[in-house]
Amino acid sequence: MRLKPFLDSKNMKPGDKLFDKIDTAIRSCKLGVAVFSPRYCESYFCLHELALIMESKKKVIPIFCDVKPSQLRVKDYGICPAKELQRFTWALEEAKFTVGLTFDTSKGDWSDFLKKASDAVLKNLVEVEGEMKKSLKHQ
Repeated sequence: MRLKPFLDSKNMKPGDKLFDKIDTAIRSCKLGVAVFSPRYCESYFCLHELALIMESKKKVIPIFCDVKPSQLRVKDYGICPAKELQRFTWALEEAKFTVGLTFDTSKGDWSDFLKKASDAVLKNLVEVEGEMKKSLKHQ
C-alpha cells in the first residue's frame, strides 16, 4: 500500500495557494484524520478543512487530544458569515459523533498512542481500498 500523507507544513511551498492546495489534497484523499485540541474551534482554517473533509463523505478518524468531544463548540466571533458557522457546526457535530481516538497528554504514553493511531489509519485504509475495488468490480 502506497501512502501519501498530506500535511500542509510539509507538502506546501512558498507561492502555493493555501486553500487550493489543501482543497485538492482533501478531495483526493482516501481517508481523513482530524486532530482536535482544546483550541481547535478557534481556527477558521481548521474548521474549513474539517467541513471539506466531512462534505467529501470520506471516512474520517477523529483524534481528540486533551479535549472531550462534548467540549468542542464552534464559537461566533462575529467575523464568519452565518452560513459558514452553520457549515462548521454541522461538520463538527458529524466528527463528534464518529468513533475516534482520545489522548490525554498528562496521562498517556505518546509512543503507544501513535502506534494505536497508525494502526487505526492503516486498518481503515485497507477497508476503504477494499470497498473501492469491490465497487469497481460491480461497474
